[in-house]
Amino acid sequence: MVTGHWSLEKMPRHEGSSAGFTILEMLIVLFLLTVVVAVVFPRMSLTEDLGSTGRKLVGVLRTVQGLAATSQKPRKLYLDIDQGTYWMMMVEGKEERIPLDPGWKTPRSLPESIRFTEVAVGQEKRFSGRVDVSFFANGRIEPVTLYLTDAKNNLLGLAVDSLTGGIRVSDERLDPPPNQIIPDRVRLLLKPNQQAGAGTPQG
Repeated sequence: MVTGHWSLEKMPRHEGSSAGFTILEMLIVLFLLTVVVAVVFPRMSLTEDLGSTGRKLVGVLRTVQGLAATSQKPRKLYLDIDQGTYWMMMVEGKEERIPLDPGWKTPRSLPESIRFTEVAVGQEKRFSGRVDVSFFANGRIEPVTLYLTDAKNNLLGLAVDSLTGGIRVSDERLDPPPNQIIPDRVRLLLKPNQQAGAGTPQG
């Protein structure tokens, strides 16, 4: 008696060889992606650190400007070029004191790979030491230009125009603003108060 058993055993088995190629292709793609990420990511992360630090500092400038205007009390932003730190102080007459906001109790630091290279307030350029920028109760900011660099010596510049309040950001050196005729009544508003001392918030 003939059964179908023999025919089933002799039938060719169609094993999916395409599945093996698909896994192999996936492994190759993953390998290539790993290589690309390993090569490209360090460069991307450094550039992003510099860019994000610049955006953060722009936010800090706008925040301090807003606080001075809303409270009708001047503020100062101190920048320590050597230490890569910055902090805000409240100005009351000739005295300065630490803000009540817990976020400003201690100095803030730049990322480890970022540093200040130059800060110019008005016409005075500083490459080291401590610099302060005045923020007035009318919302104006002292004219300031500062430069940041990262570990690859990429450059980022920020410049504040005291008349318009605009902040320029560039990956190249910024041209100094042209000489502008400032009305006397505005010049008085831009004149920083004479302050005693330069306090540093204690942690």
